[in-house]
Amino acid sequence: MLESANWIKVAEVGDIEAEEAIVYTHGDKEIAIFFVEDEYFATSNVCTHEVARLSEGYVDGTKIECPLHQGVFCLRSGKALEAPAEQPLDTYPVKVEDGGIFIAV
Repeated sequence: MLESANWIKVAEVGDIEAEEAIVYTHGDKEIAIFFVEDEYFATSNVCTHEVARLSEGYVDGTKIECPLHQGVFCLRSGKALEAPAEQPLDTYPVKVEDGGIFIAV
């Protein structure tokens, strides 16, 4: 799994409540880390339609709904699923190791 990637520890297992997100800032990137259905997903925290924080959105299974205009994205792929969102989100690989949650940037 992306052995040459730059893995960064962003949290500990248990830090993120089910169906919730935390935000990690890396340089100029704001990344939302979600815990859904016993999996972790990392996406851009900013909606591609208009500036809104997806970490404040509504989680429905592996989908996130933007709190501003209700565009919907897939947490697995970043794909825009419902208008007004059209552009996909950036996504980041996630791994859990020794109780830590890491993302590759």
